[in-house]
Amino acid sequence: MSTKARVSPAIPPDGIKRVVIKNVRPAVDGGQYPAKGAEGFLQYFKANIIADGHDKLYARVLLKIPGSKAWQAIPMTLVHNDLWQASYKPEITGLVEFRIQAWISELDSWRDATEKKRQAGIDTTLEERRGFMLLQHQLKLASKAEEKTLKGFLDSREGILPSDIPGELYNCLLLLVPKERISVTDSYFIDIERTRAQFSTWYELFPRSCAAAPDQHGTFADVARQLPYLAAAGFDVLYLPPIHPIGRQKRKGKNNSLIAGESDPGSPWAIGSEEGGHKSIHPQLGNMADFKNLVREAKRQGIDIAMDIAFQCAPDHPYVQQHPEWFRWRPNGTVQFAENPPKKYEDILPFDFESTEWPALWEELLSIFLFWIGKGVTIFRVDNPHTKSLRLWEWLISSVRAEFPEVIFLAEAFTRPHIMEHLAMAGFTQSYTYFTWRNSKQELQQYLTELTKGPQQYFFRPNFWPNTPDILPEHLVTGGDNMHVIRLLLAATLSSSYGIYGPVFERGINKLMPGKEEYSDNEKYEIRHWDTLPDTAISRAIVKINHIRKRFRALQQTNNIEFLDTSNEQIMAYVKYSEEDGEHLLIVISLDPHHAQSAWIHTPRARLTGDRGDILYLSDELNQEHYQWDQDWNYVALEPGFKPAHIFSIANQPTQS
Repeated sequence: MSTKARVSPAIPPDGIKRVVIKNVRPAVDGGQYPAKGAEGFLQYFKANIIADGHDKLYARVLLKIPGSKAWQAIPMTLVHNDLWQASYKPEITGLVEFRIQAWISELDSWRDATEKKRQAGIDTTLEERRGFMLLQHQLKLASKAEEKTLKGFLDSREGILPSDIPGELYNCLLLLVPKERISVTDSYFIDIERTRAQFSTWYELFPRSCAAAPDQHGTFADVARQLPYLAAAGFDVLYLPPIHPIGRQKRKGKNNSLIAGESDPGSPWAIGSEEGGHKSIHPQLGNMADFKNLVREAKRQGIDIAMDIAFQCAPDHPYVQQHPEWFRWRPNGTVQFAENPPKKYEDILPFDFESTEWPALWEELLSIFLFWIGKGVTIFRVDNPHTKSLRLWEWLISSVRAEFPEVIFLAEAFTRPHIMEHLAMAGFTQSYTYFTWRNSKQELQQYLTELTKGPQQYFFRPNFWPNTPDILPEHLVTGGDNMHVIRLLLAATLSSSYGIYGPVFERGINKLMPGKEEYSDNEKYEIRHWDTLPDTAISRAIVKINHIRKRFRALQQTNNIEFLDTSNEQIMAYVKYSEEDGEHLLIVISLDPHHAQSAWIHTPRARLTGDRGDILYLSDELNQEHYQWDQDWNYVALEPGFKPAHIFSIANQPTQS
């Protein structure tokens, strides 16, 4: 047994503060990183706030918005079970600082006790005297103007009932509390970004495949001719794979063949040749003036050009000769190429982020982004960021956004969950996800719940892609056009940002490369020729859903989802709520591309109708049909190729067909 004397801790100076504030959100990694928000969309603040006993509490959020030195206060309300909440709608972008304050509200506690006694028929004389004394005490805390008003109210009174105090004066008195009794949190931050950071619709194409005639190399001018069609189809981001010169050494041929023919163009991700590197343009696409003209024309059509940034080099990239210290050299005197055994990428050389000259490498990589921002690009899709230094991204993205807060970064990182999450914390605006491999109702609902109800909701913005040039999932192969439509509708309604690798998707092209999960005759390694958007069932579905997304703010958010019970595992149902305008959507989708399916749907009628009664008046925005539901369980029947889904808006009264 130890004989060492125990030393009692000193009494804390803030022990008089009875209120404890816990679980503040939004908070990322305990406040180490800013949470994400978007201008024009409600931002919620929540915390669990407790104190001993039964006294009433008062809580508020203190906000300091970008460009202001003053704090503004937003009162919080008690939702349930010690959960307090407040909200505000940011109108400008930038870093918002916030704290939460709370204290024992003697005024509310007195009002509550007085009202309970009055309702119970108990004499309230002492409570009236107590109220008078409470307000007299608050005179000491009042400003001169408040003191004058309060003295005028107290004059010739001996007792006060809560009902005697005017509402404006009561609200003022609530804030008169000794500073030493106010509990306050540390500061947290929210990065408010432009609307497109939260709501965006992406289309990917290879510029070299956009020529007006077959057997020609496409140009930026050819891409510009596609813009009106893409804008009319509802896309607002056009993503271009790398547009730089392509290496000739170790160039890959058709279908990733190790031997390239004389006419094989190579992979755009094998960046760099004697014609230039990451700050140069492939000469067959055009020149810098042509590119800047494409960016301007796209903006005129309401479209942002998203540029691919891949931090890797072809063997003949100028960096290899100019900065050999940025690469790893093998014992045989050659540079280490990229590989993921058994896969080899002989045409790609990764950077060495443990190079002794890593600071110079970091500076150069930052300069690549700044160069293209100077040409008008404000959205970047970053290739495989998880294979580069994680600390690089935190520094690089913060450096860019300190000067250019409008810039958006999409992380193409199909990797382990913790790494994907850290990239989002480090500053990536949006992230590719596992959506492509979530197929069943259970898998989809579990994954969306993870993204939208757990800690990720505050920092991880998903961007759902049914396909990419690298990924042709099996369900698109076996499910054909019907599955293309189903996966499109899922991506576009589950996530506020989604994208497609387009020319093959809307055509339903799904020929699989043997033994791999990617397209045969892959456009990464050869030039294809695509006409403008074709008229197919898939393309018609694209136009419909994109226009619906633009009309309803419920689809411009991701975390506002509630899944509904259904009697059939092949049918998924969910509500997307919009608290801002009250226009909620009820969505029902069949997951079966081959057979008709039906189900009973459990419907939250009270939440959806509000004070409008018990009948749900539904307008199917996808199929232009109208329904009335007056039961808790309602029947639906869906059929692939004809009616694969319902997207119901809620009306105040019956709508005539």
